[in-house]
Amino acid sequence: MHINFGELVTVTFTLFAVIDVIGSVPVLISIKQKMGGINELKATLISGALMLLFLFVGKAFLNLLGLDVKSFAVGGSIVIFILGLEMVLGLEFFKSEKDISAATVVPIAFPLIAGSGTLTTIMSLKANYEETTLLIAILVNLIIVFIVLKSLNIIARLLGPAGLIAVRKFFGVILLAIAVKIFATNAHGLIK
Repeated sequence: MHINFGELVTVTFTLFAVIDVIGSVPVLISIKQKMGGINELKATLISGALMLLFLFVGKAFLNLLGLDVKSFAVGGSIVIFILGLEMVLGLEFFKSEKDISAATVVPIAFPLIAGSGTLTTIMSLKANYEETTLLIAILVNLIIVFIVLKSLNIIARLLGPAGLIAVRKFFGVILLAIAVKIFATNAHGLIK
């Protein structure tokens, strides 16, 4: 089994950029405060399971549900858009039922960590790179995700309340822009 280090770095950084766990920190802190905590290990494992599922059976799974990649991406973009609106406007669309396990799956594992962008990127990368390279890149990114999730309190303390509000609103606008871009890229051709 030969692993090309250059390819591994490329795939790892591509996934890191698409997952954008650092950019999601304000949303994650907000969800953590709203829900009273996050199950970091569970969120990481569910995200990993989704990534592996899409690596091995992504296209077939969507076809089975009668969906295509574009429909999946548009659905994910709407959830991301609503999260962005929450952050910018200070409103609450996702009602907090103080159920940490529910928040762990939606919106943390999907669409924040293993979102439509991440899952479609994995399916695209599979066409160009070895499965082993992709598996290692996914594992490296999951370790980074877990460390960031575990460090949310430290990050929140470093930023302080005013810093958190500023960063939250800034990244809210970024999330809105990302959602609009994903929607615009994938929505054409869906409505017939």
